[in-house]
Amino acid sequence: MMIEWVRAHDTVLWWLAISSVITFVGTLILVPILIVRIPDDYFLAKRRRVSHWRRLHPVPGIALLVMKNVCGIVFIVAGIAMLILPGQGFLTILIGVMLVNFPGKYRLERRFIHFRPVARSINWMRSKAGRPPLRMPRVARLTSRSDASRGTTSNHG
Repeated sequence: MMIEWVRAHDTVLWWLAISSVITFVGTLILVPILIVRIPDDYFLAKRRRVSHWRRLHPVPGIALLVMKNVCGIVFIVAGIAMLILPGQGFLTILIGVMLVNFPGKYRLERRFIHFRPVARSINWMRSKAGRPPLRMPRVARLTSRSDASRGTTSNHG
């Protein structure tokens, strides 16, 4: 049954494999370029800055926004396919999520950047390009159980 399905859809599977390879190579090229272009103070703001694209005339601004979101969706779909096919599925899905606009995305990016392996990898790429490391906002941590029950936080860390 499965072999019959594969034979009936071999063209689709070839296109998926080719797109997987192209996306894999594309992520190897684009991710470092995009990481190096992030301003070092990008994550210090409480809210996302107004994009250059939003200041354009509404028609090109909306067209670019739609294209960016479509590209993000394509990356998410390709990443899901790469979970089965060869390629960097999770990385490709992450890039897609970063391209797609949705409420709370900036907060999610700020939380994600605090994972030590992520921050270390990003700052390693930035140092190889001669760029300063990303400056991270301070994260308030609970100091004790009594502080947690009162809802107070510390600014120590």
